[in-house]
Amino acid sequence: MTSVAILPGDGIGPEIVHEAKRVLDAVNTRYTLGITTSEHLFGGTAYDAHDTPLPDSTLQACREADAILMGSVGGPVYDKAPRELRPERGLLRLRSELDLFANLRPAMLFSELANASSLKPELVAGLDMMILRELTSGLYFGEPRGIELRDGVRTGFNTMVYSEPEIERIAVRGFEIAMQRGKRLCSVDKMNVLEVSELWREVVERVGESYPDVELSHMYVDNAAMQLVRAPKQFDVIVTGNIFGDILSDAAAMLTGSIGMLPSASLDAAGKGLYEPVHGSAPDIAGQGIANPLATILSVSMMLRYSLKQADAANAIDAAVSSVLSSGLRCRDITGDVDDKNLSVVGTSGMGDAVLDALNHVA
Repeated sequence: MTSVAILPGDGIGPEIVHEAKRVLDAVNTRYTLGITTSEHLFGGTAYDAHDTPLPDSTLQACREADAILMGSVGGPVYDKAPRELRPERGLLRLRSELDLFANLRPAMLFSELANASSLKPELVAGLDMMILRELTSGLYFGEPRGIELRDGVRTGFNTMVYSEPEIERIAVRGFEIAMQRGKRLCSVDKMNVLEVSELWREVVERVGESYPDVELSHMYVDNAAMQLVRAPKQFDVIVTGNIFGDILSDAAAMLTGSIGMLPSASLDAAGKGLYEPVHGSAPDIAGQGIANPLATILSVSMMLRYSLKQADAANAIDAAVSSVLSSGLRCRDITGDVDDKNLSVVGTSGMGDAVLDALNHVA
């Protein structure tokens, strides 16, 4: 029996996870996958109930599960909570406790959404890249960190730290992913000013010697940001550190028409993963039934593909989503040209219904 822990989270999280679970249940039945699911409090909802964003029971359930599906966490209402108890800190701790060091963020443009991109269609048509972000070290986890008085002035400080083994394992994962795709890997750093990036580049080049079939290139992060906007299709796989990957992957999201379309996976060394949409909790639209569930539904597809090794079921979900978009159905965030008479705007549940219906017609 395969177990999946579900963490709906905050804001629009419960709404989009509900639709994703309906899709998971459908393929579970259709392909006889034997998946069982359990739901657990996490993030702000857990803080409200238990004064912690990551209760011990939730952490234990995640440890025991074969994969984890999460909605989104956080919101302005929690900004005044103690820093260590904010929902985002719970997510950082969960990633750290489970050693989910490899964050996969695909940026693939469905052809039907080319007009919804912020760039000209000819620049993004056919876009298909993978951004691999190191997730459990770097600036977000380095010590020392804090806010203190220095010569009577309040000063905030953080430390970017990477060890050779941490760089090596994310580089290996990057080369392996590149081998399965277009055999091109771009390592993004800031070697001209950061010593940690000097070590990063040295280790990546050493690992690359074991992958002679992969074309390795290097790019400074500021140039990479510019190139994503100038000519995004030049990239196949990007591997980079925590903070650079956080920023670049969100920038790449808008190339695809909406951040509401992008799933993500955070994997450990054995392939167990936490799957979630790239977007946030969007508390301003929570409960209105208008949130786009497709990123979460596509996160289910990634979960089936990478952790549960159920490629047929994953392919069926991808095909169903493509079919729905081809039919002209859109959530509000991916309408593009709102005057297009061929498009129909649907809500969260309407999009879920459409994907379920399309699944019934996928061969």
